[in-house]
Amino acid sequence: MSKPKGFEKPAGVRDYLPFAVEKLRAIERSVLDCMTSWGYRQIMTPTMEYYDTVGVASSTSDQKLFKLLNNRGTTMVLRSDMPAPIARVVSSLLRDEPLPLRLSYHANVFRAIEEEAGKEAEFFQTGVELVGDDSAEADAEVVALAVSSLQAAGVTTFKIALGHVGFLNGLLEDAIPDREEARETLKEVLMHRDYVGYRETLASLSLTEEQRNELEGVLKLRGGKEVCHQALELSGNSLAQSSIEHLAQVWDALEDYGVAQHVMIDLTMIGDFSYYTGMTFEGYAAELGFPVCSGGRYDNLLQQFGRPAPATGFSLKTNRILDGVGGIQTERELPILLQYDATNRKLAFAEAARLRSEGRSVLMKHTDKPEDLLSETETVAQNVRSGPLGPAYGEIRSFVSF
Repeated sequence: MSKPKGFEKPAGVRDYLPFAVEKLRAIERSVLDCMTSWGYRQIMTPTMEYYDTVGVASSTSDQKLFKLLNNRGTTMVLRSDMPAPIARVVSSLLRDEPLPLRLSYHANVFRAIEEEAGKEAEFFQTGVELVGDDSAEADAEVVALAVSSLQAAGVTTFKIALGHVGFLNGLLEDAIPDREEARETLKEVLMHRDYVGYRETLASLSLTEEQRNELEGVLKLRGGKEVCHQALELSGNSLAQSSIEHLAQVWDALEDYGVAQHVMIDLTMIGDFSYYTGMTFEGYAAELGFPVCSGGRYDNLLQQFGRPAPATGFSLKTNRILDGVGGIQTERELPILLQYDATNRKLAFAEAARLRSEGRSVLMKHTDKPEDLLSETETVAQNVRSGPLGPAYGEIRSFVSF
């Protein structure tokens, strides 16, 4: 492999120029402020964790973890999600804190990818975890907060799809009870939203007409609360029934929150079925064909750290919102340029300090040559840079003696 050039960077990572950083930070601040208003307190965890603890517990598949060795030969990982590090903290530093706990975060996470265009190895997430409450009320709270967070991020047109892992597990166990491999295959294709593959898999199985109708019926279970009634009629399995009853309770709470118009039920959606244990959801912006928000219930994670507790939460993909959605519109206040010579330096510095104390941005320019002095009447239009950073300043003030 050839040595990379000085300006090259690894596949899947990117540079954020000032205007993008300003907008990303504005999204982050607005969303975190929204989460704070719901009683969630921000937490920060290390970028690097032990593979044998957080790495193993993560929802990310092993081949997608960034692994490295420290100087003692211990395998480390770059964090690939936030629930696992937060579960570690809740089970250790916050062990004596009463439940439920409401925690928020903003962080960069890392996933190893194939070297191909368009894939992200590093991206940003802003999210919450609600630990210690297994009720439908808790699930409804995080969905309603996801709606508010998307709105705070400037996403105006979106839809959140709700599913439930338990319904599909119960349906499949009832329809094909002795065929675990077939059940896993069907869940796998649904997890990838491959409905053609789902039908093809059904066609390859030796099923009765009743079994095929029951399993194909899942693909029609998308819509409003009426989907819950249809699902109850489709399967009499006790796990499937209790899962739908839970989802119906979530829907009722979302109606009382006043956000049901942003939500739909989609029982073909199960998320990562090896990780999630109950309700799952994804949020789609009108401008994009992939999720800008995802979450759900994961009641088995904390027991891996010695403090069994139910948990639910979600994360916003803030860099996707930055790139693909209009989002928050930021207007940069252009700095004031103060020109000064040696004689007036103290006066210029004092004026700069005064302006900065008022929240203004100030640039300083020293000059001892009249020809280097910029005209105080020069307009912003005359000062626009040709590059991506835009205008350098919005006003010119001079402290010179010549």
